[in-house]
Amino acid sequence: MRLLLNAKKSSGKNGRKLPVLVALMGAVVIFSSSRAYCIPSYARQTGMACSACHYNFPQLTPFGRLFKLNSYTMVGSPTLVAAHDQSKDLQILSSFPLSAMVMSSFSEVSKATPGAEASATQFPQQLSFFLSGELTPKLGSYIQLTYDPSAGTIGMDMAEFRYADHTMVGGKDLLYGVTLNNTPSMEDVWNTTPAWGFPYAASASAPGPSWSPILDNALSGNVLGLGVYALYDNLVYAGVSGYHSAIQGVSYPADNTWSDNIKGISPYWRVALQHAWAKQYLEVGTFGLSTSLFPAGISGPYDKYTDLGLDAQYENALGGGEVVAHASYITEKQNLAATFAASGSASNSLTLNTFKIDANYNFSAPFAVALGYFSTTGTSDAVFYAPGSVTGSANGSPNSGGVTAQVSYIPWLNTQISLQYVAYSKFNGGSTNYDGSGRNASDNNTLYLLTWFAF
Repeated sequence: MRLLLNAKKSSGKNGRKLPVLVALMGAVVIFSSSRAYCIPSYARQTGMACSACHYNFPQLTPFGRLFKLNSYTMVGSPTLVAAHDQSKDLQILSSFPLSAMVMSSFSEVSKATPGAEASATQFPQQLSFFLSGELTPKLGSYIQLTYDPSAGTIGMDMAEFRYADHTMVGGKDLLYGVTLNNTPSMEDVWNTTPAWGFPYAASASAPGPSWSPILDNALSGNVLGLGVYALYDNLVYAGVSGYHSAIQGVSYPADNTWSDNIKGISPYWRVALQHAWAKQYLEVGTFGLSTSLFPAGISGPYDKYTDLGLDAQYENALGGGEVVAHASYITEKQNLAATFAASGSASNSLTLNTFKIDANYNFSAPFAVALGYFSTTGTSDAVFYAPGSVTGSANGSPNSGGVTAQVSYIPWLNTQISLQYVAYSKFNGGSTNYDGSGRNASDNNTLYLLTWFAF
């Protein structure tokens, strides 16, 4: 017996089926752009330009969506194969799948918050390292470690492992898979759900609306979820995952020092329909999360949140570029028995709704523009939405709204320079003196300049 280690080009075996590859390549021909960039680990693995998967990072093309659904495992570079008694016991990439991303920024709000400067410069705003790519045929990863300049520490950011395969059902292709990840909606392949929605980067120092649904990344990085998904005939997508707390920076097992600890398992679900024409594409779907949280500790009263979302994504190859539009609506029902028990309020049932819509145009030249509208509405409650300088609400309302405009210059596939402006028409319930301390919604308007490199 002997161990043979050699390098070879990937073949059509182990899930790399010819019909799937043809479909993927067809998607590239129809929808690819020459400007956007992605995690370089995937580009090195596939031997393809980042624009095959992205219109403008992190907006996925049809090819990019299928690459992700197929567990990040398409390989165009040599792999190392270990054979033992003629059976393949090991097959890995010949290059280490490491890449990095650096974001630096300048932000300025219209009016400084008390005791702080109006402007802020961050270098870096974010520094991330990625271990992403095929682990073995049919199994791949997306692992992001991020340096937080505020805490001066490096910690786990978004992470996912996927397994995927294909079978035939009723003469049609069924893509099915398993996902293990740490953020509800990060397994999604559309840019309509919170994990990947517009704006794709924002100021880390400017004030933002104080309240949003629990599904809007409140659990990001602090849970572990196991789920299954399937795509039938490239038309109908469905998936379901179950999440439990895996909070960072605390002792284990869970004890009374934990906060926002999930009671039991929190299900996340996703259903979508998609269809592509010659130069157009449309997706409509629904998603949601139901979770119960102990505000403190591991027992006693808990708060329950039920989020239901609707979404749509439209793409059109137009005028030498691409139009990509997204829309989403999330309505959340809150039963805050634990929170209101602590506050002494008799009321404990609230609703919170968010609506977001944006349109992006990626020019044939190295520019992209985007315009988005956002709105938050909900039940008023003077106890839960209390007055407070900058972050509070003078009238007990969570309502906020405004627009985000952005222009990006993308001179190279791994470089992006963006200028963004956020303008608020309403902030935490009001337009003038919204916090009870004399601050207006427009005082939080923010100019944001970002440089974004991936290598």
